[in-house]
Amino acid sequence: MKVTVSRSGGFAGLTRSWSVDVDSEPDTESWLVLIDQVPWSQAPAAPQAVQPDRFVWVITAETRPTRKAKLPEQQVTGPWRELVDRVRSTSEAEAGPTR
Repeated sequence: MKVTVSRSGGFAGLTRSWSVDVDSEPDTESWLVLIDQVPWSQAPAAPQAVQPDRFVWVITAETRPTRKAKLPEQQVTGPWRELVDRVRSTSEAEAGPTR
């Protein structure tokens, strides 16, 4: 199962994405627990008004069915923040140092 987080907007308006293949991780079970803790059903159908120079996050878990949420930066808290941070740090660690 793949989990992807994408961040767009901000001052420069750039988009960055990070992905993790959860099934390839040594701690797959803890990933699954975290994905289940995220309040997917409480994500707004459409994101609230985006504040200037703030990010918008798209978070996708390729489960059955696929779970997807689009959240303004200020709503990425609690389990959402934990999942975003974990995907980013794991993806960057697997990619190695950048130059």
